Amino acid sequence: MHSSLPYSFNRISHPTNLPPIKRERERDMVLTALISPALVQWSFLVCGSLGFVLLWQAAKLIDRLWWHPRRLERALRAEGLRGTSYRFLVGDVIDYERRSKEARSRSMPLRCHNIAPLVAPLLHDIVREHGKACICWFGPYPKVISDPEQTKEVMSNKFGHFEKLKFPALSRLLAGGVATYEGEQWVKHRRILNPAFHLEKLKLMMPAFSTCCQELVSRWTQSLGSDGTYEVDVCPEFQRLTGDVISRTAFGSNYAEGARIFQLQSEQTARILARVKKIIIPGYLSLPTRNNRRMSEINNEIESILLNLIGERMQAMQEGENTKNDLLGLMLESNMRGTDENGQCISGMTIDEVVEECKLFYFAGTETTSILLTWTMVILSMHPEWQDRAREEVLGLFGKNKIEYEGFGRLKTCR
Repeated sequence: MHSSLPYSFNRISHPTNLPPIKRERERDMVLTALISPALVQWSFLVCGSLGFVLLWQAAKLIDRLWWHPRRLERALRAEGLRGTSYRFLVGDVIDYERRSKEARSRSMPLRCHNIAPLVAPLLHDIVREHGKACICWFGPYPKVISDPEQTKEVMSNKFGHFEKLKFPALSRLLAGGVATYEGEQWVKHRRILNPAFHLEKLKLMMPAFSTCCQELVSRWTQSLGSDGTYEVDVCPEFQRLTGDVISRTAFGSNYAEGARIFQLQSEQTARILARVKKIIIPGYLSLPTRNNRRMSEINNEIESILLNLIGERMQAMQEGENTKNDLLGLMLESNMRGTDENGQCISGMTIDEVVEECKLFYFAGTETTSILLTWTMVILSMHPEWQDRAREEVLGLFGKNKIEYEGFGRLKTCR
């Protein structure tokens, strides 16, 4: 009996005579029995955590798109403001686009100055119904329309109560810079940029202004027909003019170097405006759609052009060339002064911030000024007698000489 016990024990502990497939099956069963409880516990834990995160994010999204706008609406109405009611996600965007499309389909009488129903028909109706102090909704964000004096008071407030709307993805694609900053960052950038707009600096820009205008007038003169007339679309002409002025005075380049930036920014603006209803959807600009990919390509190309322009100027400054005291020179000077020995920007603008400011000034400076000049030409064409008065005044003061800054103070009609 004792001699057979080890043999039986060895057979149980080391079943070497079992077929390989059966041994592997038994081993898998043992491993499954050991691992399954732990695996199930971890699965429940991971799924529970994931579910909690999703619920938390969903609650935040619902609060952002519904409860927060509703609280704002109640607070504004408690202050006596009236206007449209908030509608989930879209607000008044769909109505705004529909009314604008209807207004553009109608022609405006030539000498009509009542442009609000054509330019912003929905806002015009809201103000007419609820008064100047009223609200409308751009997606989940309320817009308060008021009279110019109240707007000036709010925008010049020194206590920081007015918070700017933040659209990080949209600002990145179009333009960021000082227009989107608040607090200390806004103060720092304004302090760096302000010297570029001092009166003495603006006086030094007069020759560049004069040169750009002379080139425009010369180009128009050469296009005159045999009868001494020439029909011209002044809007693109003034876009070129303002672009040339900004390129020369702010960035020390010329229109040819900035033309590609203007072209790309115009395309970017058109793409954004064509999809204004979708942009308010959270995360829409991050989707890999054909339009979003193209907008990202446009932004990358603009930044690449600006980085080349910045690199050339920085190299010239490091080689001892004058900073030219223009906008770009002031920004790069702040970057170089505020950079430590490790290449970290401590107090000045970073290169990324310089790029954003360049995008902003190329975009905002060109568009706003060219539209103002275009509308001025439209008004002058409607009132030829004012053309005659302005022409007589300018020729009487300056003759055919170059216009100088000191003579502006004597202008009355053209002031």
